[in-house]
Amino acid sequence: MEFIKSIIDFILHIDHHLVEIVSDYKTWTYLILFLIIFAETGLVVTPFLPGDSLLFAAGAIIAKPDTGLNVFFMFVLLCIAAILGDLVNYHIGKYIGPRAFSGKYKLLKVDYLNKTQAFYNKHGGKTIIYARFIPIIRTFAPFVAGIGAMSYTKFASFNVIGGIAWVGSFLFLGYFFGGIPVIKNNFTYVIFGIIFVSILPPIIEVIRSRTKSQQA
Repeated sequence: MEFIKSIIDFILHIDHHLVEIVSDYKTWTYLILFLIIFAETGLVVTPFLPGDSLLFAAGAIIAKPDTGLNVFFMFVLLCIAAILGDLVNYHIGKYIGPRAFSGKYKLLKVDYLNKTQAFYNKHGGKTIIYARFIPIIRTFAPFVAGIGAMSYTKFASFNVIGGIAWVGSFLFLGYFFGGIPVIKNNFTYVIFGIIFVSILPPIIEVIRSRTKSQQA
């Protein structure tokens, strides 16, 4: 329970925590953020890690001249982390497959797998790009692709495009707009907004599916 509380606190007050990380670890912040993004995209058991909000907050903090961090170097590094993460997740899915969702592992819910497969059925290969911007599905999309939903060549191209688009959009949005007073002074609400906008597409999809089933 304490672990869950810590994760929630880290997500909702991610700007404060990142400031502490930068202050305590300086240039090691590059490695810390690399590992978080890699784990969030590459390890199917860690879909709860922050992605969008972390990138936005990182950009906002790097914009401060006293951090000593370079946003372009961070961009390249986190793009590599995101691309490698999906690549590793793809191969995990390829070799482990559906057996991982047998119910033995609590974090690997069949419902997550079914939702991601449904997303593939609707959007095809572009799912790898779309999924980058949706929590949970972002973590499971490459895993499902590895199970057999997509060839490696096709996956690799979408993986690179999606990784660069995802990291670049949130990191630079934070870098250019995170310092605006109204955003800076209401950062927790901004994080809530990012989370809400991120999960909005699957919520709309669920509502549409239920509406269609009721009309059928």
